[in-house]
Amino acid sequence: MSLNHTPSGDRLHIGFFGRRNAGKSSLVNAVTGQALAVVSDVKGTTTDPVYKAMELLPLGPVVIIDTPGIDDSGELGLLRVKKAKQVCNKTDVAVLVIDGTEGITEIEQDLIETFQKKQIPYLQVCNKADLLSEQIPAPEEIRSGSTLYVSALKQTGIYELKEAIGKLGKTAEEPFPIIRDLITPKDLIILVTPIDSAAPKGRMILPQQQTIRDILDADAMCMVVKETELKNALAALEQKPAMVVTDSQAFAQVSADTPEDILLTSFSILMARHKGLLTDAVRGVAALEQLQDNDTVLICEGCTHHRQCDDIGTVKLPRWITNYTKKNVRFAFTSGGEFPEDLSPYRLVVHCGGCMLNEREVRYRTACAVDQGVPITNYGTVIAYIHGILKRSLEIFPDLAALL
Repeated sequence: MSLNHTPSGDRLHIGFFGRRNAGKSSLVNAVTGQALAVVSDVKGTTTDPVYKAMELLPLGPVVIIDTPGIDDSGELGLLRVKKAKQVCNKTDVAVLVIDGTEGITEIEQDLIETFQKKQIPYLQVCNKADLLSEQIPAPEEIRSGSTLYVSALKQTGIYELKEAIGKLGKTAEEPFPIIRDLITPKDLIILVTPIDSAAPKGRMILPQQQTIRDILDADAMCMVVKETELKNALAALEQKPAMVVTDSQAFAQVSADTPEDILLTSFSILMARHKGLLTDAVRGVAALEQLQDNDTVLICEGCTHHRQCDDIGTVKLPRWITNYTKKNVRFAFTSGGEFPEDLSPYRLVVHCGGCMLNEREVRYRTACAVDQGVPITNYGTVIAYIHGILKRSLEIFPDLAALL
């Protein structure tokens, strides 16, 4: 991922929902200005959610999502409906596409209730307006939850639709910064980034890239070193760094090498706050103390990648947790878009920092765990806790440190 491209997890997600043949795919193509989705008169042409990262003014970088028809039927059809509903969990702005020749049915009403329950800002868009006699409303009449008449076929009302999406998108809650609100201009931040077999060749992992950019946006300075060079870097500096941020896997060594009067935290902890998970992660990590033989811990990664022989999610974390608890704990794993609706089989959920997921989806996963009474935490919090340095790593967040 280049620093010149906004990661998917930091883009506003705009989902198009509706019945089959309401014209969702045609409308997505009209909004994106390209043949993103396959269009035909056959019901159920869209069988899986289709994602497109693009720039949509005045919002900037967004992800457009075309979903399968919410009224699909049959065994495969129900699976498609399930996938369409799952998209709601990552949708920041919803566009409900209504077939103008048929009007609103109970299916659209159910979707509206879902949007309202999940507090998703939404627009009602009546497509196929070219087949109707009603007057298309003026742009100033467009309000959140009101109906906008468009024609994907005739390309009418598309500009107004984009403007309405942009206006609604600006109401979406801004996530916490990664680090820039914790530092001041001219501060020096040292970033510790191990280079091992899991590091992408010739590149840095996404949280490291994003943290560097956030530091620069704060008009502060950063130095990037490997864990083996931290001592030398600290000794060579005339200016004491304001903070050291480390990869979680090097937490123990970096903590030992960083003087107590320098703030210390991890990329994973910063990312958990950025995605809205950190408070629950701190609360949930104490569940490690209650784990018993044959309890199952669910370890979740928000992306899919080639597993290395000493992969952190499937190898290192299970080893650290087992060694710490001294229990015969079982482990289950999910990655990418997979996340169980039923968490009752698990005694604890350990999630990654969520850099590849948007904030809404991370909050949804967190809420699933909290609502079902299953503790949830994240990689960096677990690693710091196991190594006895969590309290130190949370000194930048005094309210959270007080929970320990």
